[in-house]
Amino acid sequence: MLPRLSPLLRTSTFPTSMARVIPRAAAAPLSHTPNAVAFVRLPSARLGFVANANRFGFVSQSLKPSISNGQGLSPLRGRVWASQREYRKVRRRAAKSKEKELELNVSICIEEDLPDDPEVLSIAEMLRLNVPMAMKLAFDGLKDSTYKTRDTAINDVGGFESVELSVLLCNDEFIRELNKEWRDEDHATDVLSMSEHVPELKLPILMLGDIVISVETAARQAEERGHTLLDEIRILMVHGLLHLLGFDHELSEEAEAEMEKEEELLLKSLGWKGKGLIQSAYDAENSAYSHKENTDGTLLNSKSQVTPANAKALKEAMSRGVKVVIATGKARPAVIESLKMVDLAGKDGIVSEFSPGVFLQGLIVYGRQGREIFRRNLDPDVCRETYLYSWENKVPLVAFTKDRCLTLFDHPLVDSMHTIYHESKAEVIPSVESLLAAAEIQKVIFIDTAEGVSTTLRPYWSEALRDRATVVQAVPDMLEIVPHGTSKGGGVKILLDHLGITAKEIMAIGDGENDIEMLELAMLGIALSNGSEKTKAVANAIGVSNDEDGVADAIYRYAF
Repeated sequence: MLPRLSPLLRTSTFPTSMARVIPRAAAAPLSHTPNAVAFVRLPSARLGFVANANRFGFVSQSLKPSISNGQGLSPLRGRVWASQREYRKVRRRAAKSKEKELELNVSICIEEDLPDDPEVLSIAEMLRLNVPMAMKLAFDGLKDSTYKTRDTAINDVGGFESVELSVLLCNDEFIRELNKEWRDEDHATDVLSMSEHVPELKLPILMLGDIVISVETAARQAEERGHTLLDEIRILMVHGLLHLLGFDHELSEEAEAEMEKEEELLLKSLGWKGKGLIQSAYDAENSAYSHKENTDGTLLNSKSQVTPANAKALKEAMSRGVKVVIATGKARPAVIESLKMVDLAGKDGIVSEFSPGVFLQGLIVYGRQGREIFRRNLDPDVCRETYLYSWENKVPLVAFTKDRCLTLFDHPLVDSMHTIYHESKAEVIPSVESLLAAAEIQKVIFIDTAEGVSTTLRPYWSEALRDRATVVQAVPDMLEIVPHGTSKGGGVKILLDHLGITAKEIMAIGDGENDIEMLELAMLGIALSNGSEKTKAVANAIGVSNDEDGVADAIYRYAF
């Protein structure tokens, strides 16, 4: 049986299968933490991960380290004594034993490619004590659990003689390879959980599984969230542990809320700093953008959601015969994905693969039956310049080609285009020439802090491009580069001509600088109050904000 991977909510930027191993702690009662054991470093050339056929006859892919003897790999199970393997013994304290209770066997491993950082070694030693503490509290919480979404394959650990769990600290490249192999996600993440529990076997040992944590990603997140690396790794470990115990925030909003609640409860009970990972990730994603808006902060609110009031108003408008067409800087699949959640996508919705629409800032226009009627590409020389700038300065860039997104390297802000804004997951093409040859590009987006965009990116590219391309900003944290002379308004005009409709028959609602031409074109242009000052300056009316159901308010006020 192959283990189930339980991914974490947030992914980050950046394969060896080498590890330094801190062997399993001596068996300890549930009420006590394990005693210290010897640290053992295994030579990198001898360590690997394999699929092992175990004594129960089934195949289990695990992250248990294995030593090669030149004739295959044999798994390391249980303790590895330094004297047996002829490795240097760092230190050892005799294990204490008490009355026989549930034993917690915990292994802490450090990937070989991680530098010999004293902080990481100290954290590994601390985890050897912290992990059993978290396990005990988590197990206690299962007894009277009322959670509706948790998988109850593990419900009462009292029926087991012992529990085994391993935690691996690794770098971004290592976790990226795991993520790619097991989840088909070619990017680094902060934590992965790999379950080994097989309920049908009725074993006396609960093989809980493996938690893999990228120290590099954890370090970046710790800095962003204002706490220590140890705090962040503890948060990631708790999140990974809850996945192994059947929680999965990706199932539904209710499942996310239940897992978030349990994370915060465990961290608080343990006296550890920081919020649960779900809440921390959400806070970090929103704080990365000063306006906290979708690339179209009009229909979507600051949580990148279509509110029930907006959805109801749009449905009512359609029921009264009002034709609603999306004009956006997003690609069509991203819009469909966003509106699918409120039943506004598909045959009877306002967007589908068979409906008219203006996408990618007017660079792709679909007409009747969803057929493409217009497309304009960015000059290849401009593409080359932006790619080189991104590569040399390590500024995240996403290139849009119809329904696909491409990038040169992984980065959390690149990931946010998918996780927050529902764009297609960016495909990494790690060379400028390969990216140039991959596809025709309609637009590129640089993603940075609001300060980075305003003080560095926008001045530089406004000067460098002049009349070869146009710089557009929908939100403060993104700078878009599109072909010169194109805009949403231009795309809307093309669609109106195709449909035989005049501008005097339409009302437009927008918020960003990329909406200016569209609002000027329409008979009635409405800018939401959360919009840019330039946009509000050209509007016929100012509506309430996207967090106050601005679209619904505009529809009821002006469309009926």
